[in-house]
Amino acid sequence: MAKGNFFRVLRISLLLYVLLFVALGAWLSRARSTDWDDTLYVGVYPINGDESVAASNYIGALEERHFDDIERFIVREAARYGIGINNPVVVELGQPIDEHPPRPPADRNAVKVILWSLHLRYWAWRQQGRQPGPDPDVRLYLVYHDPETNPTLAHSLGLQKGLIGVVNAFASRRMSGSNKVVLVHELLHTLGATDKYDPATALPLHPEGYAEPARRPLHPQAQAEIMGGRIPRTATEAETPPSLDQVIVGPLTAAEIRWTP
Repeated sequence: MAKGNFFRVLRISLLLYVLLFVALGAWLSRARSTDWDDTLYVGVYPINGDESVAASNYIGALEERHFDDIERFIVREAARYGIGINNPVVVELGQPIDEHPPRPPADRNAVKVILWSLHLRYWAWRQQGRQPGPDPDVRLYLVYHDPETNPTLAHSLGLQKGLIGVVNAFASRRMSGSNKVVLVHELLHTLGATDKYDPATALPLHPEGYAEPARRPLHPQAQAEIMGGRIPRTATEAETPPSLDQVIVGPLTAAEIRWTP
């Protein structure tokens, strides 16, 4: 019995050590990623989410320059909050990945979510070992789908622990602008930003989810707050921004990602 108890305590101790090590690593990574003293490197990795020809062709035509407007958006918005480095974010296009990331649990059970999070980080670690060049600070997996057969997509996500995001996107040039809005939304999640919309209605919350919360009349708004996600046209209607030109980073989001004290 004593021997059994010893091994049980040993297993629990080892598990606690691993969890502490993971938590400490996540905290250090987050601190480094939001000190804004140096460039944050973001790796983006395309995945054919539905095994379609459309997604395959779209991924094959992707080039790193196609993500330049994300860098310009971050430069523009960071400058409004006094972040003075020349290149706050650099986006690097990685090699396509054939293996799909693990799906989050449907029931959102806390234990299952923790296990899924660990599984996702292990999956990302394995994928990174197959990529050339140095590891980026943040890894975003872009899972593309043919919009003709997938008119709606599963929810995208960004994990602060591990600095990993999974972005479900449409394999369509016409929708590339709105894809990048979702990409930046999930990127900022990895840096500590929180959602600023009502999960039941997907409507931006006032005032924190509005680009111009003091506007009179309040509606229609002309822009979206990035973590609010959509442009409020009326009190009950909002639309996805067609590009990052119609998006800003609001003051609460700026504080969460440490652009302001």
